[in-house]
Amino acid sequence: MASDLHCDLAIIGGGLAGGLAALALAQRRPDCRLLLIERDDRLGGNHLWSFFDSDVATSDRWLIDPLIGHRWPDGHDVLFPAGDRRLSTPYNSVPSDRFDAHLRSVLGNRIVTGAPVDAISPDQVALADGRTIHATAVLDARGGGDLSALRCGWQKFVGQAMRLAEPHGLTRPLIMDATVEQIDGYRFVYLLPWDDRTIFVEDTYYSDRPDLDEPAIEARIAAYVQAKGWQVEAIVHQENGLLPVVHGGDFDRFWPAEDRVARAGVRAGLFQPMTGYSLPQAVAFALWLVDQPLDGLGPASRAYAAAHWRAGGYYRLLGKMLFGAAQPAQRWRIFDRFYSLPEPLIDRFYAGRSNGSDKLRILCGRPPVPIRDAMRTLLNHPA
Repeated sequence: MASDLHCDLAIIGGGLAGGLAALALAQRRPDCRLLLIERDDRLGGNHLWSFFDSDVATSDRWLIDPLIGHRWPDGHDVLFPAGDRRLSTPYNSVPSDRFDAHLRSVLGNRIVTGAPVDAISPDQVALADGRTIHATAVLDARGGGDLSALRCGWQKFVGQAMRLAEPHGLTRPLIMDATVEQIDGYRFVYLLPWDDRTIFVEDTYYSDRPDLDEPAIEARIAAYVQAKGWQVEAIVHQENGLLPVVHGGDFDRFWPAEDRVARAGVRAGLFQPMTGYSLPQAVAFALWLVDQPLDGLGPASRAYAAAHWRAGGYYRLLGKMLFGAAQPAQRWRIFDRFYSLPEPLIDRFYAGRSNGSDKLRILCGRPPVPIRDAMRTLLNHPA
């Protein structure tokens, strides 16, 4: 057809992983003819992605820094029933509207929005409107896909950005306020002060179930805000999310070797298994992609993802202990103990780069879950 499209690389999915891959290629391989295909009318959906400075190497920050909408250079805090802790690592947030605007400014007409996909193969994409994209390689970055091959708990949340009548008084993010009532697993509230009267409030759960009762969580957010004495003038943004916390599964069933379409992001299993966060892995994959030949990209990306899966075994073990050995109302104790450890260890954990000493340190000492339950969980549920 005359309306068919031709390119070197077709990236399917304009979320975090697909968008960063397109940005990296556009800036480091400008000769690569790429198309970024998104089913919706805007890129990035309705999300706020956040990361610690230690999550991304300084040499790689050129890719993500233009997307940052909020930055807190003085660090962040956590709060548990026994007390609080101030941590020095700076924190950053990437709002999806800024993500969309930056990608459009860099990629221009290499973006195709409002384009649902009917079918894909390693070198072709059939769009729902009848057009076909012919490519040297296709990269599938359309989110989680089929997670049935994985054993998952869930990090789920509802977040609201609200404009207040008076200043809220916070100058640093409160990453975890776990002094709230423990409901549906480990629950905490997450606070990001955008300016002196605008604050993002997110109610988060480490839960066994993926269901999200949004009205009930909105009511809990309202009660939390009221308890703080904050008067809300307007809700200026709302989002919700569901992140897999993987504690087992079969990678070869998740991504069969015969599936030769390249993958990125959560669809490739490229996230920190214990937290579900994918931004550090999305940056790393995008920069890896820059140096890859497009011929054979499917098997190469699968090998990359398989290596990440193998490296994540320790984090899946921790997930088994969290979801299999800790009683839901007591899961906060695991995080409370974790935040008593040295700050560099905490930074490496979130980045998915824990070393051997870190791994021993996390598991040693007085256990926050019963030993018998932990051993039964580990012996009965292979990774």
